[in-house]
Order: sequence, then C-alpha cells, then structure tokens
Amino acid sequence: MRFNKDKEGKNKQSNPIKLGLRPNIQQFLILVLVNAFVGAMIGLEQTVVPLVGKVEFGIESSAIIVSFIASFGAVKAVLNLLAGNLSDKWGRKNVLVLGWLFGVPVPIILLFAPNWNWIIFANILLGVNQGLAWSMTVNMKIDLVGKSQRGLALGLNEFAGYVAVAVIGFLTGYLASTFGLKPYPFYLGIIFAILGSAISWIIVKDTKKFTSLEIEEDASESPKQETNVNDLSFKEVFLQTSWKNRTLLSISQAGLINNLIFGVTWGLFTLYFASFAIGISEIGFLKALHPGIWGVLQLLTGTFSDKVGRKVLIYPGMIIQGIGVWVVLFTNFYWGWIAGMSLLGIGTALVYPTLLAAISDVANPKWRATSLGVYRFWRDLGFVFGAIGIGYLADIFGLNIAFHLVAFLGIASGIFVLTVMKETSRQR
Repeated sequence: MRFNKDKEGKNKQSNPIKLGLRPNIQQFLILVLVNAFVGAMIGLEQTVVPLVGKVEFGIESSAIIVSFIASFGAVKAVLNLLAGNLSDKWGRKNVLVLGWLFGVPVPIILLFAPNWNWIIFANILLGVNQGLAWSMTVNMKIDLVGKSQRGLALGLNEFAGYVAVAVIGFLTGYLASTFGLKPYPFYLGIIFAILGSAISWIIVKDTKKFTSLEIEEDASESPKQETNVNDLSFKEVFLQTSWKNRTLLSISQAGLINNLIFGVTWGLFTLYFASFAIGISEIGFLKALHPGIWGVLQLLTGTFSDKVGRKVLIYPGMIIQGIGVWVVLFTNFYWGWIAGMSLLGIGTALVYPTLLAAISDVANPKWRATSLGVYRFWRDLGFVFGAIGIGYLADIFGLNIAFHLVAFLGIASGIFVLTVMKETSRQR
C-alpha cells in the first residue's frame, strides 16, 4: 500500500501541470476548434435571418426584424454574468457542455419556424448557448496560459470565433442566393451543433486546476497581499467592474458600444444593403468583411497588446469603428461599402481581445471569471441597445439618422477610454 502511494506521488511529480501556451497546446487548440463551432452558430444568422423576416414573414419594421438580436443579446448578457460563477462551482467543462445542449435545437427551430416568434425563441436558446459556451472557451484559455500570454490566447480564441462567423455568414449567403433562404443554410447549423457538442463532451478537459495553480503562484510572489483584495463577493465584483474601478468602467462601456455597433451591422446593415437591390451573395460578402477582418487581425492585435499595452489599442479601435460606420453611410456604392466594413473590422480587431485581456490584467484570479462575466454582461447588452434602441430610431427617423448616432457613440466611447482608462498591462 505504501509502495502504491509512493508510486502515485512520483507520477504526480513527474507530470506536473504548467501554465503557458506551449505545455498546453493540444488542449488549447481543441478549445480553439470548439469556439469556431460556437462562432459558426452566429454566422448562421448573419445574412439569412434578417432576410427571412423581411421576405418570408413580410415584416417591414426594422425594430421588429432585429428583435431576434435583442432577445439573443439580453439572454447572452445575463448568462455571461452567471457563467463565471457557475463555472467556479460546477467546473468549466460542465458549463461548456450545458451551453451546447441549448445550442443543438437552434438550427432546427430556425429551419421549421412557422412565424417570427419562433425565430425569437430560437435566439433565446442561442443566447444561452453563446453565453455559456463562448464564456467557457475564454475562461479555459486564460486558465491554461497564465498571465504572460493572455492577449495572444484571447486573440486566438476570438480569431476562431469570428472568422467562423464571417465564413459561415458568407457561405449561407451564397447558399441562399443559389438555393433559396431555406433549407440548405440551416443544415450547416445542425452539423456545427452536433460536432461542437460531441467535442466538448468527449475531448475537452476541465481547466479549473490551472486557476488554482495561478492563485498559488500569485500567493508565493505576493505573500503579504491583503485578503480583501482577493476575496470579493459577487456584488463587490459587479460594482468594481461596472463603476467603482474607473479603468474597468472604461473597459465595460467600450465593450457595450462595440457590441451595439456589431448588433447594428448584423441586423440593420443587412436591410440597408438590401434596399439598394444588390444580391444576397453580395450582401453576404459585405457582412463577412467585418467579422472576417476582425477575426484574422486579432491574431496580431491580441499578442501585440501584450507588448505595447492595452489602452493604446482600445481607444483608436473605437474611433475607427465610428469612422467605418460613416464611410458605409456616405458612400452609396459597392467599393465604398467594402472600405467601410473593412474599417469596422480593423477597429473591432484592435478592441475585442484587448478589452478581455485588460479585464484579466486587473482582476485577481480568484474573481477573474466573475469579473469577465460582468464585463461580458455589459458588452452583450450592447446587442439589446443596438437592436431595440437603434432599430426603433431607424423606424422613426430612418436608417441614416440611426447610423449617424451609432458613429458618434463609437467615437465618444474612444474619447472616454483615452481620458479615463489607465494602462493595465503588467508587463509594461
């Protein structure tokens, strides 16, 4: 018996877990693949669903058509808030698998929906799927790499997710223009949901032990750190991330405006481009430029922020997004729209992984998952404000006025970050 215990102890010592990308590359790449499937579920709706509302169900109101984005964003925001806390209690993998269980019915409901209420219901389920599954791929990658490569890890994560959004958005647009809005685009979604669920359940391993290791390392580096800095209640973390800590406030508002802009490009830009009587495949290409460029450039911007700092990328990124909206609005021809959508992609790439990395810089490992959840709550409420608020303004004043407001909000958000946020990168 003693021999077995000694042998087990030696095995544990000979195979210790290590923080970092290189020693955990296999599990990291599996999570990258999983997040590509998570992103593909959004890509499924990028081009086709707003057109289904207009063409199949005859809906004229912009606010009603983009209501599916509002239902998605509201549920995703709440689930983001809860996901970190749930994963601390149940384990990261369990929450990831649970998220996929809610995602499986989505493409089936979209395919057979008899009216628009079913589309909204499908997007409530999609919000649960994204809130749990995408949150876990973020947290699990941060767990694996530790503090020195957060920007790179988050750049790779968001690259996989949003390149999938772009590719599937374009592909579904092509299928819709060739074979019709239904059923072929939604067959892809059924395949993605099954593969994402299977990989998460069978292959992915839980990463909670890596968080424990990071906490131990932090404790050994700073043994005199005060406990009240480490142990915060959910309410305290929410207040710190939302308001009390001015740097975290700057990050949270930038995330909200970023997704407000994304929500507008997702729903209203589809209707805007369609009003010029261009084909569905051309709309699909234009819609793919934003998440496609954003996804690819995140491979550079995430790791670049590890070297130069977070703030220096965030405020220009928000301003560039505002300019991109104006370029789309003021150039009523195809190449001008390509330029505007490309600027939106560049601006979002500067911002998206950098905001997540900045939150991770500030938050203590003990409450980091919860703080990331609070940030993602505010960020994804941007979908709600973008869909309902901007959609409602578009119904009253027209798309042009609504787009002007969106551009102003992007630039104002960048100025707020410039004046209020402090640099968070520990390496700097």
